[in-house]
Order: sequence, then C-alpha cells, then structure tokens
Amino acid sequence: MRLWLRRLVLPVLRCARGCSRLHGQPLPLPPPQEFVANWEAIGLGKKPVPEYFDFAHDVLDVWSQLEKAGHRPPIPAFWWVNGKGAEVKWSFEELGKQSRKAANVLVGVCGLQPGDRMMLVLPRIPEWWLVNIACMRTGLVFMPGTTLLTAKDILYRLQASKAKCVVASEEVIPAVESIVSECPHLKTKLQVSPRSRQGWLSLQELLQ
Repeated sequence: MRLWLRRLVLPVLRCARGCSRLHGQPLPLPPPQEFVANWEAIGLGKKPVPEYFDFAHDVLDVWSQLEKAGHRPPIPAFWWVNGKGAEVKWSFEELGKQSRKAANVLVGVCGLQPGDRMMLVLPRIPEWWLVNIACMRTGLVFMPGTTLLTAKDILYRLQASKAKCVVASEEVIPAVESIVSECPHLKTKLQVSPRSRQGWLSLQELLQ
C-alpha cells in the first residue's frame, strides 16, 4: 500500500499546480508498456517528476484510450456502493465523460476560471469524485469539507479562501444558507439534493 501511494499520489500532489490544458482536448496514445514504465520509474525516483501533470488527462484519459484501443481489458475505474446495496460502476471512458460534464458545469454554467476556489461539502457519493476530477481538468482549487462542518466552520473557509462556488448536500445546505450573506465573493451555489431550492442550482440536473 505504501508503494502504491508513493507511485500514484505523490506525483499528483507535487504536480497538480501544472494543470493548465483544456479539458476537452484529446491526448496522443502512448504505448501501454511505455506508459506504465514511465510512471513506475517516476514513483521509484528513477525519473524526474514532470513539470506539468494533470491526473485527469495524464492517467484517467490515457487509461480510457488504452481500453478503447484494446491494449488493456475494460475494468471499473470507479465502483461505489452505498449501505443499501445500490451501486454506481463506471469504466474509465464513462468516468472521463461524466467528469468532463462536471467540468463544463463549473466553467460554463458557474463561470469559474482557473485558479478560482470552490468549496465542496458532500459525503462520499459519486458527485464528490466527479467534482474533484473536474477541478483537475479546469485548474480550479478544490476545497473539500466534511459534512460535520458547522455554519461557523463553513463561514471561515469561504471568507478566508474567497471561494466563488460551493457544492453542498442536503444536510449542510441550511448551514450554508445561514452564513451566505456574509460571503460576498460567493457567486454560485450547487446542491446535490432531490429537492429544488431558490438560489441553488441542481448539480444532478446540470449533469444530465
């Protein structure tokens, strides 16, 4: 597990600042052996970490292309199961497509630009990962928060970061509403909820 984290997580953390490419632009398809060997060498410190790295493009989209070209078997890229047994299973291609939709929502509908901060307060549901990857694609600063945050916690984070967008679930929307008037930089509120609310956009509907 430690080696796996070193190979995949450390390069992402070190190079996330370099995310600057357009999220809809296709990438050239590398030979699968070369792709795997390069990242193994980087993880082991045998090659330098690339100056520009975008996990969504350089890993997720490349694996999707390798699957489509028949260079590797199709396996789930994302497999989520809740406590009641309901599940969501996406291939690399499906996860890429859904995360590009989320990126288009953040940029097109919300009007966010690279470097803008956005706060996400959701439980571990599929939308959490979609927004995370969408931020990688668009160069947005992703600020995750637990649903246990109080209104005071959320207020501090929104004010300190000057976040322009917040994504919230049903249980934390009342806390956000109670302090939103004190956050002048906040322009867009996205909800993950079955109910409609005035002043909130539905992320699920926009992803359709």
